[in-house]
Amino acid sequence: MQRRLFSIALVLGATLGMSFAPAHAQDAKVLRLSTTTSTENSGLLTYLLPSFEQKYGIKVNVISVGTGKALELGKNGDVDVTLVHARQLEDKFVLDGWGIDRRDVMYNDFIVAGPTADPAGVKGSHDVLASFKKIASTNVKFISRGDNSGTDVMEKAYWKEVNTKPAGANYVSAGLGMGEVLNMAAEMNAYTLTDRATYGAYKAKTGLAILVEGDKRMFNPYGIIAVNPEKHKGVNYKGATQLIQWITSAEGQAKIAAFKPAGEQLFFPSAGK
Repeated sequence: MQRRLFSIALVLGATLGMSFAPAHAQDAKVLRLSTTTSTENSGLLTYLLPSFEQKYGIKVNVISVGTGKALELGKNGDVDVTLVHARQLEDKFVLDGWGIDRRDVMYNDFIVAGPTADPAGVKGSHDVLASFKKIASTNVKFISRGDNSGTDVMEKAYWKEVNTKPAGANYVSAGLGMGEVLNMAAEMNAYTLTDRATYGAYKAKTGLAILVEGDKRMFNPYGIIAVNPEKHKGVNYKGATQLIQWITSAEGQAKIAAFKPAGEQLFFPSAGK
């Protein structure tokens, strides 16, 4: 509950453009991590972080938002380290000097989920662009994250490549996290682009089916980046470095590989590859 209240307050402060610096920002025993909703919704961080916290005696406060907002929190100095999945945005964050020490951590993939009846007729396709074209040309709804997350950035890139998207009310920009968007898709009998991990966590409650998968364009890598202490003197750079080193170590990578809710591996370690 305390972690959740911290997250809400921090995100609200960032949204309003306030300079939000918690009293414990320079506490070496507290680390502020901004990350995507997929790592939180899937249960990965709840599984992963206690091992790090116990080993280093550091409490990790997690702020779960879309990738764009997660990087913005880093740019503002409101977090110490960020774990996200939008390589172009990550590279710009580092190039602009806001982040340092970026490392590959893991990967999974995107899928198109939708109603089992599949009115657009895309089930079994391994071509995401052809599937997006069919969805756009059929009278069905598509729910977009609409939040500048890594998933949102990827989805909009697909629509740009096919030079079309669902018309009018058939395209719903939710401005919500992945779990909430999956719930919306289930309620509205709609399609959506999702990471496989969050889909797995919500599959039972939504009843949505995996309709499109296996396209190499749906590859979804994650990276971790420390906020540059030269930009924000108060960040816990030591703690950020410890988390980066641990999550990319043999121990951290083995724990990521061992995360298998319902027996299915949702993330695949990629440090050093």
